[in-house]
Amino acid sequence: MRISIKMSSRKAIDYNKFNKYYIQSAIYSYLVGTKYENLHNYKSFKFFTFSDIFPSGDLNPGEEKNLIISSPDEEFIRTLYENISSRGLFYLYDEVLEINSVKVFNLNLHKIVFESGSPVVLYKESDNNRYFSFRRGDTLNFFLDRLKDNAIKKMRSFYGVEFDYDELLFDTLSFHKEVSIPLKKSNSNFIIIGTTWYKLEKTKLSREAKKFYSFIMEAGLGEKNSMGFGFVNPKREVLANV
Repeated sequence: MRISIKMSSRKAIDYNKFNKYYIQSAIYSYLVGTKYENLHNYKSFKFFTFSDIFPSGDLNPGEEKNLIISSPDEEFIRTLYENISSRGLFYLYDEVLEINSVKVFNLNLHKIVFESGSPVVLYKESDNNRYFSFRRGDTLNFFLDRLKDNAIKKMRSFYGVEFDYDELLFDTLSFHKEVSIPLKKSNSNFIIIGTTWYKLEKTKLSREAKKFYSFIMEAGLGEKNSMGFGFVNPKREVLANV
């Protein structure tokens, strides 16, 4: 399930203010007083992600920015929807944006062809804080193996059942680019490396696997999903209906 939020401001806001830490903090603020208010303290998977703010660029008066939040947990999405709708404002660190509309919706898949709506992030060596990077010589096989392993672990954790998947996660991939994302939290600066994709396709899909790919779509691909990484959309030409 997903939430689509349209926001505007009466003053110009620099695009750098749309920092993923600030967006994540705003999302957590809508969970205070709910069953999810301690979610940010969980050490395990948090089962939500969000898109990059779009369109890119600064926000000027009279314009709108869009944000989509997704989760396989429908109660989580409805809790966010109720609190966002009731407040009507989106607090982004020291900026306040007006919420013009909030919409909850589901996506129905009839074919698995995704495109990335935010960079996909994977650790190569988490202990050394080293991220997967094609530029550093890391391979597509490693990417696919690590991506599938991560997705299976999240699926098992969310549903509390044993689950395995023996096939390749995607059969056809169309690479866009590798990106380095600078982030600022408090007084510390970070760099996260991710990849973006024009197409991530599974050409042959069993009926039993459809639930798995729907889960992947809403929970996010790879790691650091709750920071807004690994958000994917069905490519428009294969989207059945909203």
